[in-house]
Amino acid sequence: MIQNQNYLPAVLWMLLSTFIWTVIFSAGKLADGTIGVFQLTFFRYVGGLITLLALLPAQGGFRAHISKQPKAHLMRALCGCGAAISITWASANMPLVDATAISMSYGIFGVLLGAIVLKETIRLPHWTAVAVSLFGVAIVMISKGAFQGHIALLPTFIAVLSAIFLAVEGLLISILGRSERAFTVMLYVSFYGCCLMLPLALLEWQSVSLSVVSTCLALGPFGILGQYCTIRGYRSAPLSVVAPVDYSWLFFSALLGLAVFNEVPTSGTWLGCLIITFGGVLLIRSGRAA
Repeated sequence: MIQNQNYLPAVLWMLLSTFIWTVIFSAGKLADGTIGVFQLTFFRYVGGLITLLALLPAQGGFRAHISKQPKAHLMRALCGCGAAISITWASANMPLVDATAISMSYGIFGVLLGAIVLKETIRLPHWTAVAVSLFGVAIVMISKGAFQGHIALLPTFIAVLSAIFLAVEGLLISILGRSERAFTVMLYVSFYGCCLMLPLALLEWQSVSLSVVSTCLALGPFGILGQYCTIRGYRSAPLSVVAPVDYSWLFFSALLGLAVFNEVPTSGTWLGCLIITFGGVLLIRSGRAA
């Protein structure tokens, strides 16, 4: 583990990353059924790959980005696509808030993977910060009615699977981000993402207007920026620190819902977001606890 490390830069990178992905993932809601999730995600990957290919000559060309770990890049892309597919399916077969609550448990899986695989030392202040953040998540979800109805076994299992996919993807980003250039990591995942999402997009393909296609492709460069922030965050601190920062997704979702969709958060949502923010401050301070 990084001793006496200032975790503030890593947390700030992850907060920016989470904000960007919150906006990107809201695109499906903004589309309001105009385009399927798989088709939209495929176009986003295509837009990202086009952006990277345009920048490639200035980054040294293809030869400068030949990875010695192509299987790890493929596994990362598989986990990313697997998480997207499983959370989408679970959300369609159980209450959305329940599926989200379960998938957010990947922060805990991330801490455990950091300790087991990367041999990171998890000290008491760190566990306290994670527990506080998770408590905030629980308050938000309960205030929205999570787990108040019947919980179906299969959708619950799939939602847990999405959390595992996200945690393993985070582990791979942490490993790849520290051993390879950020541009290389983004180039591989964008290419593999296009290949993996194309068959799924074809299954639900529907004719859409040129303006919709253009908007979806424009998400690509935005996604590249999000990936860059994610890689910088995972490179700057242990996995067990950066993984729980993604709980801030709930805070950004509440703000976006209020600003764009006129969804007024409940008092429980604001309380939970405040507790999550406090947990993030504790995570930053845990970097100085040795």
